[in-house]
Amino acid sequence: MTRTDILVVGAGFSGAVVAERLASHGLKVLVIDKRPHVGGNAHDRLDEHGVLIHPYGPHIFHTNGLRIAEYLSQFTEWRAYEHRVLAKVGEQLVPIPINVDTVNRVYGLSLTQETIGAFFESVREPRSPIRTSEDVVLNAVGRDLYEKFFRGYTRKQWGLDPSQLAASVAARIPTRTNHDDRYFTDAFQHMPLEGYTRMFERMLDHPNIRFEGGVDFFAIRKSIRARHIVYTGPIDAYFDHCFGRLPYRSIEFKHEHLKDVTQHQPVGTINFPTDYDYTRITEFKHLTGQTHSGTSVVREYPCDEGDPYYPVPRPENEAVFKRYEALGKEATETSFVGRLAQYRYYNMDQCVGAALKASEGILQRLGLSQVHEAEGSTPRVRPAPSAVPTTEPTRVDVRADAANATAAGTLAAD
Repeated sequence: MTRTDILVVGAGFSGAVVAERLASHGLKVLVIDKRPHVGGNAHDRLDEHGVLIHPYGPHIFHTNGLRIAEYLSQFTEWRAYEHRVLAKVGEQLVPIPINVDTVNRVYGLSLTQETIGAFFESVREPRSPIRTSEDVVLNAVGRDLYEKFFRGYTRKQWGLDPSQLAASVAARIPTRTNHDDRYFTDAFQHMPLEGYTRMFERMLDHPNIRFEGGVDFFAIRKSIRARHIVYTGPIDAYFDHCFGRLPYRSIEFKHEHLKDVTQHQPVGTINFPTDYDYTRITEFKHLTGQTHSGTSVVREYPCDEGDPYYPVPRPENEAVFKRYEALGKEATETSFVGRLAQYRYYNMDQCVGAALKASEGILQRLGLSQVHEAEGSTPRVRPAPSAVPTTEPTRVDVRADAANATAAGTLAAD
């Protein structure tokens, strides 16, 4: 029988953050993961050609949360990176989210920031109330842009028509009335200089933390005794699917290395709303800044079978989740944290924020909320960068950047 203060199931963002916080308050933490590595879906590694890739698809870190950026900065230096995405429409590659330049290139117009609003007003199909993703897009940009950019991509990504998905899905991709071609507009947009895996390794490099990979929680749950369990997997699996299975969307990733090709595409990601079976191609060197004679890309093929990646946001699914959530509240010995456990389409920074909040709640529950962090648990000194050939590090003064951004009204502390 294995005994520990805390058992954390899952070594992704949610699990690693909780493990680090609780270990820093003197608790012994065992972290397990079904996969043999740390980092969850954000895990990265060198492929056989020496290119740093994300095996589970691209992960670009961005946040408006000062607290979140400061917390992660204990474990990594950063490389400034603003993600840009183009969408293939006909034979053109145009910016997405839709902005002034997108509309001008698609229709051969010469609209400006002053006149684009009138264009959108002339083509939009007013919807009230707005309930679905289709309602969101038609209400904003009308039928033609909906068909060109959103409907086909959504059907591939989710296996559902936008009219069958909650409004929150389409609301993640705003329509712009300026020339901003960045995919995200958050105040803090950086990539971990040495990669996500190195950041996770530092996060879990604590004398109170033990990591065991290749371990299935459901195979060993009866052989471990812990004061508290932190569970980051699918919540329906924890309760043996007693109310039925919650649907999750999966992805098949097809990686390819292009020898002697220094750059395959002009931006990090290209979306394919209507062409091909895959939704997008991402070229990792844009994200990492790595120098290499070749390049590695990944194509994403959404599917129903496979590892769960995305909760499917529909009212009927939310109703089932609420029943599981009620069981979770009764199971006081366990905290449910993260995208799968909370059945929410969280970004990485939202996972970190939820994990930090959950950690505070667990400490209070265990009567440790007023205990200072244990001696020796202050942020570890970051070692010199690894041998992965990247660009020079960005020395991020998070508070200085935050102060500048807050003055412009763009950063809110969590």
